[in-house]
Amino acid sequence: MAIRVLIVDDSATARTLLKDALSKDPEIEVIATAPDAYVARDKIVQLKPDVVCLDVEMPRMDGISFLRKLMKHFPVPVLMVSSLTQAGAQVTLDALEAGAIDYIAKPHSNIYDGIDEIHKELISKIKMVASSNMSARIQATKRKNMSATPEQSKSYALAETTNKLIAIGASTGGTVALAELIAKLPANIPGVIIVQHMPGGFTDSFAQRLNTLSKVEVKEAQDGDIIGKGRVLVAPGDLHVVVRRDGGNYRVKLGTGKKVSGHRPSVDVMFNSVATHVGANAIGIILTGMGSDGAKGMLSMKQSGALTIAQDEKSSVVWGMPKVACEIGGVCFVEPLEKIVKRVVELLNKKN
Repeated sequence: MAIRVLIVDDSATARTLLKDALSKDPEIEVIATAPDAYVARDKIVQLKPDVVCLDVEMPRMDGISFLRKLMKHFPVPVLMVSSLTQAGAQVTLDALEAGAIDYIAKPHSNIYDGIDEIHKELISKIKMVASSNMSARIQATKRKNMSATPEQSKSYALAETTNKLIAIGASTGGTVALAELIAKLPANIPGVIIVQHMPGGFTDSFAQRLNTLSKVEVKEAQDGDIIGKGRVLVAPGDLHVVVRRDGGNYRVKLGTGKKVSGHRPSVDVMFNSVATHVGANAIGIILTGMGSDGAKGMLSMKQSGALTIAQDEKSSVVWGMPKVACEIGGVCFVEPLEKIVKRVVELLNKKN
């Protein structure tokens, strides 16, 4: 059965471009389009689409406000369509927090270079969003809304550690998962390095947002940064990040190079460097995400003596990357998202 899609965009041109692109795939059916949130609301109730492709900027009610209402009253998988600019980054992060599964760049009628790749990405993301775990997405939002309670906001007691490092990889659903995880880290956590699949220009905004939630320092990684205690570094979009040993410190090295496992930054690239230069002093974590990036790198980490954790299927929005890591034998522990930090602290305390 075809994936039934509703396109919501105030631009007739954008609606046509999106519909034409999706119509190229026989497994997708555009069942309707809507120029604003009010028309969309009625069509969602009437037609019950499998996926809503939602614009950010619309008259009468903007896409984020509509998304929040939609998640509250009629939750359905949503792919946001936004401009991939600095301002667009802030709005897109708002959309992911509000319940969207993923996002894609807004198409323009004057874009011809690489149009086939844009169409492929749109079709791929519609299919991924349609198969995502909406129950996990809704539960993550509920936990976020409960974060003011002592039980939800507590971090865990950690004995002083030396020479340790935590490496985390994530993709689709990862922005929300990381926000929950980072908020629970104790202030004296060993240095953390994160690869979250994001375009250039998004990761600085994302790191700043994480920093407001946490007891640790979170920043976008710069070449040569020390990955030290109480510090979380986020790999910049469109740059690979590797970890190197420098005397008594671990440092970040950034580079371009070809995409690996379809991505730059790649979790595999980062995990492999951790396996080589940190070995048994590392803990690796692989979170929700489409595809297999990070699975082979996690296996390398485990083989080097590191302890490895995968997010479980029930709490993952897309159980792709963790699933493959489990299947190839790269995972020591499988945990629900809300218990990962507790497991990390237990492992670090045992290592001490």
